[in-house]
Amino acid sequence: MNSPRTTLYRDKHNAKLMGVCSGIADYTGFNAFWVRMGAVAVTVFALGPVAIGAYILAGVLLNKKPPHLYADPEEQKYWQGVRQSPQRTAREIRAKFRDVDRRLAEVETHYVTSNPRLTAEIERLR
Repeated sequence: MNSPRTTLYRDKHNAKLMGVCSGIADYTGFNAFWVRMGAVAVTVFALGPVAIGAYILAGVLLNKKPPHLYADPEEQKYWQGVRQSPQRTAREIRAKFRDVDRRLAEVETHYVTSNPRLTAEIERLR
């Protein structure tokens, strides 16, 4: 999964400081407010200087999010789902293709059974 849509970026458009928390929020699909509150809680209550250093390091190393990465909010939700659970997304896509295939087979069956000339032509080809 080396697609640009499955990469963690800094989100400078929704940033408060360097865009790391908003980038994590975009990547995971969580609300940016809760990601920021979690970062503050980790900094204050647990790892202080380590958390600040990790934040600065991530701010320096992560690329900025491309401005037109997603066409619309629906596409953004889809890619967040892919990042959260690729197996579930693959199952959903396979299910959609099976449904489309089933519906196409129903259309073909209807068309062939209601068209005796086509049925005769198919039988002649066998």
